[in-house]
Amino acid sequence: MSAKFAIYPSLADRSVFITGGGSGIGASLVEHFALQGAKVAFVDVQREPSNELVAGLSGRCAHTPVFLPCDLTDIAALQAAIAEAASLNGAPRVLVNNAGSDDRHDLAEVTPEYWDQRMAVNLKHQFFAAQAVAPGMKAEGGGSIINMSSIAWMIPTPRLFVYTTAKAAILGMTRSLAHELGEANIRVNCVLPGAILTERQRRLWMSDEYQQEVMGLQCIKRHMLPADVARLILFLAADDSEGISNQSHIVDGGWI
Repeated sequence: MSAKFAIYPSLADRSVFITGGGSGIGASLVEHFALQGAKVAFVDVQREPSNELVAGLSGRCAHTPVFLPCDLTDIAALQAAIAEAASLNGAPRVLVNNAGSDDRHDLAEVTPEYWDQRMAVNLKHQFFAAQAVAPGMKAEGGGSIINMSSIAWMIPTPRLFVYTTAKAAILGMTRSLAHELGEANIRVNCVLPGAILTERQRRLWMSDEYQQEVMGLQCIKRHMLPADVARLILFLAADDSEGISNQSHIVDGGWI
């Protein structure tokens, strides 16, 4: 962990569960939490990059992260993974609902089956992960749930109808969960990244033209990186933010 950035003592030895942790923002989250001394378990469908991430962190942190292969559209498998993480690391005190996919789609091509599959990838698992960790968090005296949305629905972005619908819905879900779980000292917040320069974004969407457009819209004239998102989520997970719940936090370099 760079001496430039904060260390959160409350995260040491804390059980953390992250979805979609094998690449992009998720991989940065796994690394940042692990280097804070947290006990991290994460799920992903991508085995090779996930195993490489674990190998790269082995010996660099107090607790080597645990990778649990899982397809999040299979809710039973997700629930089983959360139970396994709890048996290994203790009940998760932090849940980061990070996983999602911003595949583009044309209006005329969206079928009911595609709609349901995209909702399963981008929205459904967030609710059921929160449902699964809530009893353990209550028993431990509290916790922090961070749901990942996106500024895409605020812009809005063309050819992302189903994705933006899911990402907008996450804000409503976050607010309802925050009120439902607040009496148990469980905080629920939402994070909305902007144009984050992940390997996937660079490969699929970050053309020179689009990068110029982003720089013209952002107040901060540099690429936003996965670490920019991860450092905010560390704060929301740590006890330093124990008075913050039911909120949405944008990380976009001032685009919105």
